[in-house]
Amino acid sequence: MTNQYYDKLETRSPQERETTQMALLPGQVAHAQAHSAAFAELLRGVVPAQVHDRPALAQLPVTRKADLHELQKAQRAAGGDVFGGFATVPFGAQMPRVFASPGPIYEPEGTARDYWRMARAICAAGFRPGELIHNCFSYHFVPAGSMMETGAHALGCTVFAGGTGQTEQQVQAMAELRPAGYIGTPSFLKIIVEKAADMGVTLPSMRKAMFGGEAFPPSLRDWFLARGIDGYQCFATADVGLIAYETSAREGLVLDEGVIVEIVRPGTGDPVPDGEVGELVVTSLNPVYPLVRFGTGDLSAILVGQCPTGRTNTRIKGWMGRADQTTKIRGMFVHPGQVDAIAKRFPEVVRARLVVTGEMANDAMTLRVETACSGPDALVARIGEAIRDVTKLRGEVELVLPGSLPNDGKVIEDARSYK
Repeated sequence: MTNQYYDKLETRSPQERETTQMALLPGQVAHAQAHSAAFAELLRGVVPAQVHDRPALAQLPVTRKADLHELQKAQRAAGGDVFGGFATVPFGAQMPRVFASPGPIYEPEGTARDYWRMARAICAAGFRPGELIHNCFSYHFVPAGSMMETGAHALGCTVFAGGTGQTEQQVQAMAELRPAGYIGTPSFLKIIVEKAADMGVTLPSMRKAMFGGEAFPPSLRDWFLARGIDGYQCFATADVGLIAYETSAREGLVLDEGVIVEIVRPGTGDPVPDGEVGELVVTSLNPVYPLVRFGTGDLSAILVGQCPTGRTNTRIKGWMGRADQTTKIRGMFVHPGQVDAIAKRFPEVVRARLVVTGEMANDAMTLRVETACSGPDALVARIGEAIRDVTKLRGEVELVLPGSLPNDGKVIEDARSYK
């Protein structure tokens, strides 16, 4: 590890990174097919050697968190694999721990050093070998505590397993152990700092922090800075580990080196242009849990350009909301994928957004369509027919010029009054 970077991977050329990752991709697809019963079925008929670039990757199905949950649930009900056929190793020495996320969804932890790849984010937050870190992520059920602890160990740090709750004891431990910083949710550190002030206890060693699990707005960042704590955020999930992390530049989040990330139109597997908001889809290069095109359900967008710190990997804007916009309209569920299916019937359509208005039990829906078409009346009629065909509901059609719809990742906007 250098003074600033965790390793040399962070500063390799984008071309070298892309070449290396695309060279690894066919092997990961083949491994998933051969050792994961779920992907043997999901990727049936796929020739791994042909999945060697992003266009080919984009042709594979997206497996979303809801799919993962349902497959796990179905197999458990049938007395089958608790992981739904996604894990490639059995219980035992190759899988020292199992965790649970809400659902529940069960996730394995393998034996690789820094299995969740968190050391890179911890380093970017300013932590260095030989320091003590106060870890206030949970150590039970969810993997967050273990994710951060194994990353800190890989970085060469010692960890105090603070966990959650017991605020006064957290203050006491921080005052007596004098850790270099904190890892956990920003809201809990704020509670600890406020409790310390109430107790008349100073925490002079607490000068840096890495946050996750919650939004970290600039107002909260400034609150900590005013108290001498320099905090940075990371974006990780229990399914794939670290996805992206903040740097001292504070310009978006830099992607981790161990994942391949796409931004797709919600409800589809279609990549969107750089800068457009869409769902974050991750292909993990982890052999134990080889999730291929895993839809996180989170919205984000690619930031153009490289990080001013010299890190060369792609940047994203961070968490921008949830991608699952399924909405019940007049008693019928309408999904983002249905909006996309309507739009794809018409080459003239650039983008589409379904806006639901009115009051509950008196819904109205309008499909706003970006198009440069010069014959709007005929197109409006045909799109209206497609709406009824796909959703079984009637809806209005409004044509707008390309670029008119907001760039916020919403395919379905619920603008109803719930008063």
